[in-house]
Amino acid sequence: MSIHQAGVRWQHQGGAFTYDRYSRDHDMVFKQGQLVVAGSAAPQFRGSAHCIDPEEAFVAALASCHMLSFLAICARKRIAVESYEDDAEGVLDKGEEGRLCLTEVRLKPRIRFAPGQEPAPQELSALHHRAHAECFIANSVRTQVRVIAAQG
Repeated sequence: MSIHQAGVRWQHQGGAFTYDRYSRDHDMVFKQGQLVVAGSAAPQFRGSAHCIDPEEAFVAALASCHMLSFLAICARKRIAVESYEDDAEGVLDKGEEGRLCLTEVRLKPRIRFAPGQEPAPQELSALHHRAHAECFIANSVRTQVRVIAAQG
């Protein structure tokens, strides 16, 4: 077992504290304050477009965890990966209970393998399936996570 910490810090900037007026901007704090990321609500919820919103952070966490699981599996199988990129996206929609939630996260990895190391399409699919099964974050949520794999 291990403990993973993150913090958030928000301060009212004055003026009326009403839904239309308070700032959603805050700091997301990691590594005991050594790393601070500007956070806010998504722009459609009165947040700042230049900050990371919780939905983006969630999508990034799933994409990062899947990638790290995939790389670990490939390393154990001695399949050399040269690069891995993913422009993942999350779908915010009404869930089964009628409340807004991320109903789906689409991972779209582009992987470049070392020359002669590229797995066959069926093996690549199996590697992604296993990475998903081993991803701590995917195992922690009920959102559907799909891998739309493309090599390159």
